[in-house]
Amino acid sequence: MLTIEIPGFGDVHIEHLVTDFTGTLSVDGVLLPGVADLLSEAGHQLTVHVLTADTFQKASTALEGVDCRLTVLSGASIDRQKEEYVQNLGTERVIAIGNGANDRLMLKAARIGIAVIEGEGCAVDAISNADVLVRSILEGLGLVLNPKRLVATLRV
Repeated sequence: MLTIEIPGFGDVHIEHLVTDFTGTLSVDGVLLPGVADLLSEAGHQLTVHVLTADTFQKASTALEGVDCRLTVLSGASIDRQKEEYVQNLGTERVIAIGNGANDRLMLKAARIGIAVIEGEGCAVDAISNADVLVRSILEGLGLVLNPKRLVATLRV
């Protein structure tokens, strides 16, 4: 568990990291360098969940050996499915990371939502529903692993 006191934002008690795969942890379905190690490090404090529509059908292979719960979503309303997943975990106990339009609802639902700009870009709806915007997944995971950075960014 990760506990953070953020003045003006409130106390945060996080048990789960929920992240998108395509465009967030990967570009063109290929896991970005350094991501596996940081996810493993985050897994020492939090349960790591990876949600994806798996556009490139490479998530399972890319995440092989990474301690995470991979859920491949299909059908209509992927955005709603991701939001429901976060709700089922308990929104107050989740940090979510994503980049796509289908991440916007989970970013809004999570206690802390982090939008990421990687090689596939970031949907404006994801940005407007997040609490924090970062330039890379390494920066996003760095916020999770170094919570004082979140305090510095989110304090009022």
